[in-house]
Amino acid sequence: MHPLTSDDPRTIGEYRTLVRLGAGGMGVVYLGRSSGGTLAAVKVIRSEHAADPGFRARFRREAEAAARITGPWVVPVTGADTGVPEPWLATAFVPGPSLGEVVEEQGMLPAPTVRALGSRLAEALTAVHDAGLLHRDVKPGNVLLALDGPRLIDFGIARHEGATALTATDSVIGTPGYLAPEQASAGPLGPECDVFSLGCVLVYAATGRRPFGQGPPAVVLFRTVHEEPDLAGVPAALLPLITACLAKDPADRPGARAVARELAGSGEGWEVPGLAAAVAARSAAALALPDPEPPTVVQDSGPPRPTRRRVLTAGAAGAAGAVLLAGGGTAAWVAAARRGGTGTAPRTLPAYRIALHADLTGPGKAVGVAHERGARLAIDDHNARTDKAFTLTLRTEDDAGDAERALDVADRIAADPSVLAVIGPTAEVADGSVVSRYEDRGLAQVVVAARSTTAEWADAKSFCVLRPFDASLSIGLTHYLSHVEPVEHAFLIEDRAEAQYSWAITNAMRDVAIDGTTLTVHSVEATARDFAPAAGAAVAARAGAVIYVGSSVARGARCAKDLAAAGFTGTGLSIGPVLAPAFLREAGKAAEGWVFAEAYTDPSALSSAKAFTAAHRERFGSPPATWAAEAYDAVGLIAQAGRTTSATAPREGVAARILRTDYQGITRRLSFYRTRQVLYATGIFLYRVDKGRARFLGPYASV
Repeated sequence: MHPLTSDDPRTIGEYRTLVRLGAGGMGVVYLGRSSGGTLAAVKVIRSEHAADPGFRARFRREAEAAARITGPWVVPVTGADTGVPEPWLATAFVPGPSLGEVVEEQGMLPAPTVRALGSRLAEALTAVHDAGLLHRDVKPGNVLLALDGPRLIDFGIARHEGATALTATDSVIGTPGYLAPEQASAGPLGPECDVFSLGCVLVYAATGRRPFGQGPPAVVLFRTVHEEPDLAGVPAALLPLITACLAKDPADRPGARAVARELAGSGEGWEVPGLAAAVAARSAAALALPDPEPPTVVQDSGPPRPTRRRVLTAGAAGAAGAVLLAGGGTAAWVAAARRGGTGTAPRTLPAYRIALHADLTGPGKAVGVAHERGARLAIDDHNARTDKAFTLTLRTEDDAGDAERALDVADRIAADPSVLAVIGPTAEVADGSVVSRYEDRGLAQVVVAARSTTAEWADAKSFCVLRPFDASLSIGLTHYLSHVEPVEHAFLIEDRAEAQYSWAITNAMRDVAIDGTTLTVHSVEATARDFAPAAGAAVAARAGAVIYVGSSVARGARCAKDLAAAGFTGTGLSIGPVLAPAFLREAGKAAEGWVFAEAYTDPSALSSAKAFTAAHRERFGSPPATWAAEAYDAVGLIAQAGRTTSATAPREGVAARILRTDYQGITRRLSFYRTRQVLYATGIFLYRVDKGRARFLGPYASV
């Protein structure tokens, strides 16, 4: 449970909101209390989804269908309103912990309990499927444990049978590690996908491990599609059934009703150690929650102040004496007045820190130093403002690119109460263990440059990413081939030197049809020393464009040279790490005209970053390196979140506010409508190689 923020509604339909239970890409879930005292989990759909008439109509149909689902193991719908600007759906409140929480805290469940879990979840899925719905996100976090058995929750992303696995933005719906292969590959879906997910959940409950392991989402999806599950430790009596549930071919899986029949009679095995105490504690905590007071609006008054913003106070006597991070000097004046001050603005503003978790001396030193320089310039500019409500300093911590040292750095930063937020780590992969350290302490973590993460970042509450991960950069190439340089035939060269990386991008490009363009995929094995056969095939197919999908700079340059040698005269394209000085140097003339989709800007080419570029040259004697300008914007985003939060605990306020902040930086607009990544339209940029250098073309949607 998390306190309400100043932006949260105090009433939703008949329910008075008490606390936040969670938030995700589709909306926010609140604990609400009806006028009769009944508790409910109320999910409010975000306005950007509700603005889509198709989404609203689908949500209305699904809410009506969900209300008809009955059964002891499905949380019942208790109310809904699909006609308001932000539609909502209420279900009965279950005070038990999730299956994920229980297994994480105490490990695997006893075999009889796993059988009972499978039996009752299969019954729940049978009810869902009989109503013509698919759940599509069966996972430990969506299974709550009550005293008499499990409850399947969250039908917020349910879809009718026949729907594809992709949303309008072509992102996979569901949770990697529990998705069926057809979901990971964006194929047509049926009830069998939920049965596959059920099999994954049972493996997790029985062993404490996911059947397809940990790692970045793209890696886990790759294993799900191409590799067999790890079933070591699954009880022998359950192994045949779980193996059948995890069949790659949906036709080979049993139906939910068949699973329920196979496990029938397992009810007496429901025994979860410590569950009764956990349910009692959560029930007592929920029942003891008072109705929140609506926020009080304090109008500007008193002596001249830098701004005229209204200040939202915490509204209760307990907030008195707190210095609010809102409204510039006004906030400080209001706080002083509450303390019985004279009404004059205090001379000393609150001082806070932004931490930078970076590799400053190891293999990623260049990126780390770029972050540090950009952050320092941003903090200087913030402190020079006349309307600032607080001052900032930068705390830097160097992990030298070492995993163990990174954990120690995270612990030190998280233990510093003066830190509002942390930027980084600056490594290519945001490690899930590090993310968890910050998450556990409620510290906002802003990642600028990571290409992927091993964290369950979609479920995290204080973790956000300012760039699309590499697998999403293909959107920029698709746009280019659709709107800038259309071709009849595009040839994709999948370099299997890093199979999981290239598979994720290849899969993403396969899923997006380009009108009038035929896409051919040619795989090159990791052992291949050159790309001559693939280049010859591309020329023979008269391809107008060739897309190199891989992460090796040297192999990307080899591919470009082999294409030129084969007589290819079309456009070469790639993404991510391939665009590097070594590619331009090694490919030479063969690199000319190549187009790249990247997640960073060239600040020297942006009028909005002119002052930043000049300041960087003056202070550091060189133009800004890659990611320096993005780090500058990360500081600005954090500072704006601080200026606009009304929380009495600054650190908690920033963590709660940052993902709802819409910030116009020097490189892009930073908004987090659907995920903790920046909107793709403002976060993917195109470059074209011209006369031996990469020339910035701009945001992909504007090229």
